[in-house]
Amino acid sequence: MDCYPEYSICKVKALRKSTGRKGKIVIALLLACFSMCYFYSWKDDMMRKFVYPLQYDYMVRQYSYTDHVDPALVASVILVESKFNQAASSHRGAHGLMQIMPETGQWIAEQMDMPDYTPEKLNDVRTNIKMGTWYLAYLLKEYDGNKVLALAAYNAGRGHVDEWVSKYGWKKNFSEIEKIPFSETREYVRIVMLNEKQYKQLYDF
Repeated sequence: MDCYPEYSICKVKALRKSTGRKGKIVIALLLACFSMCYFYSWKDDMMRKFVYPLQYDYMVRQYSYTDHVDPALVASVILVESKFNQAASSHRGAHGLMQIMPETGQWIAEQMDMPDYTPEKLNDVRTNIKMGTWYLAYLLKEYDGNKVLALAAYNAGRGHVDEWVSKYGWKKNFSEIEKIPFSETREYVRIVMLNEKQYKQLYDF
């Protein structure tokens, strides 16, 4: 809904005094418009600040566009993995914003031809986003663009997902999240995809 700042509250109040019944109805509608605009603007600001933050915006967009991945998806993965905490680490040994395991990081570095890579670099914001986004793009290609399978692989590993695809006969268009055997992975995929929608609504992606 568009707001028109040239109509100040003071002007509206002045108009109210000098108009008839129809004019007052128009003014009431204008005031309702102002209220709704202010409410939604405030609501979106709060959502961006406290629920769906987007730190390192430039790098998220840069590497997403380079690897042809939706930046909203990358932002959502980072939110779920680390809540944008660059020092995050898991009990399993994953590191950084996109929670990359050291052995996965080594494999990614080899595929990306990064001769100067060391496991310590997973805690570097730029390196982590660059590698994590590349890996997400790789998984999407590996599973023919199937976001559910790609995200499941990001969380549980390609070995498990390949096993499920073979065992249960999942097709390229598989979308039944509730059939994923691991409860953690089911919730991971569901939350990432829900958050992706929110990021698209709140940011200019």
